[in-house]
Amino acid sequence: MAEEQPKQHHSLFHHNKEGEEENQVPVDPEKQEKHHKNLEHLSEGAAAAGGVYALHEKHKEKKDPEHAHKHKIEEEVLGTAAVGAGGLAFHEKHDRKEDKKEEKGEGKKHHHLF
Repeated sequence: MAEEQPKQHHSLFHHNKEGEEENQVPVDPEKQEKHHKNLEHLSEGAAAAGGVYALHEKHKEKKDPEHAHKHKIEEEVLGTAAVGAGGLAFHEKHDRKEDKKEEKGEGKKHHHLF
């Protein structure tokens, strides 16, 4: 019979153990900045679209009292999605600024009180 391979352990988290180094590809700072900028613009558009559609559902709620509850729920869900997309845009803008600082060599500044 063929030799049996030892079973590999598959985990949900792929963290490197101490002493082990994984072959990491160096990240191009310009590509990374462009990636964050694209995600920021996409999430800004998603936030705007979600907000507009939420307003549309609010209008439908007033015009269609028979299905008002359905329109109210859709409005709230879309409003929540718009807020989430806005938060993603803010996060990506922060990441982009952080990458620029790291590229310049400033890095994070830690203010220690003690």
